Amino acid sequence: MKASDVRELNNEELVAKLAGLKKELFNLRLSHATGQLANPLALNNVKKDIARIKTVLRERAGQDA
Repeated sequence: MKASDVRELNNEELVAKLAGLKKELFNLRLSHATGQLANPLALNNVKKDIARIKTVLRERAGQDA
């Protein structure tokens, strides 16, 4: 997910997407721990997507204040 795609979403969609990514990260970590993870780079990609969403939410929260 690109930063420009994240910025197009509204806050409610971002929060929902963040919750989904956190669940996905949990499942990827579980798969990695049991040795069943096919693509180890998926962990990094999900972490970066979470960081992008949190950054945009934080920026928007700062603008409202």
